[in-house]
Amino acid sequence: MPDHAPARPTPATIEELDDRTVAGLIPERPERGHKGTFGKLLVVAGSLDYAGAALLVSQGAGRAGAGLVTLAVPESLQPLFAAKVVEATTMALPEDDVEEVEPDDALARILDQEHDALVVGPGLRPGLATAELIAGLLAVEDDGGPPPAVVDAEALRSLAVRDEWWERVRRQCVLTPHPGEFARLRAASGIAPDADGDLSADDAARERAARDAAERWRQVVVLKGARTVIAAPDGRAARAPFENPGLATGGTGDVLAGAIGALLAQGLAPYDAARLGVYLHGAAGEVLRDRMGDAGLLAGDLPLELAFARKRLAATVRHRTRPARLGFGADGRGSPPPAS
Repeated sequence: MPDHAPARPTPATIEELDDRTVAGLIPERPERGHKGTFGKLLVVAGSLDYAGAALLVSQGAGRAGAGLVTLAVPESLQPLFAAKVVEATTMALPEDDVEEVEPDDALARILDQEHDALVVGPGLRPGLATAELIAGLLAVEDDGGPPPAVVDAEALRSLAVRDEWWERVRRQCVLTPHPGEFARLRAASGIAPDADGDLSADDAARERAARDAAERWRQVVVLKGARTVIAAPDGRAARAPFENPGLATGGTGDVLAGAIGALLAQGLAPYDAARLGVYLHGAAGEVLRDRMGDAGLLAGDLPLELAFARKRLAATVRHRTRPARLGFGADGRGSPPPAS
């Protein structure tokens, strides 16, 4: 037996994301698939003051390919959200008071709803009840493992007030903090905000901090900002190429959470869903920047461009092409011509 521990391996070079490295992550879309084939995503998000956050998550998820999106909101707000969402369904969460969920009953309702992945946090009302619900959701265990989750916004903030919060998380998660939320999460690990340097402008510092956090928390971490960093617990890390001030506006992170959640629901592993979601989101933003400039982009402009970005990316790896069927078939009713 050696008398000392082996040296820790040097971290791999960070992967620089581009069309070629990301295109192969796009999930297949079987011709005979249905909405269940493409994943059921449950979104726990929104409040009266932040209704837009929940709507943007739902739109982002739909445009990123989720088959069915269900938006879970406090029951007093369900009529408001049901009137706003078109493609998504809504689910009422039991309340103790107006807009304040009853954590145990709400958790039971959520767990009873069939879903392949979860997004939790965007636009939730801060408070003890919300924190208890989030803690319960992330601590759930079952024999097959609970569905994976994207943890964002208020869910991150409620985790950050608990010392060693990661020890109680049982789901596979993708954590999506901006630098401020990231600093609060790390504080629960006893790490000073400036321990690694400038986490907004220094790419090397951002990489180091994201890698360390992913390993410590045993979760995928998406450190948002210019040149977003994605880190996995096993030491892998990737960086997006995008630096777009047009995306520095309220709600764009909600669209990203929805996109990553949709990809989880379609069966991608958390690290793959995070890399592809970040890239699609950034690529959509670049198209809008070319069209609109670096100011004036609204978060609501992004979801449709997600679908176009996915289409363009898929075209780079298509191994075969099918001839387009134009016009009507020989029978005059639009059916294809008989096979030869």
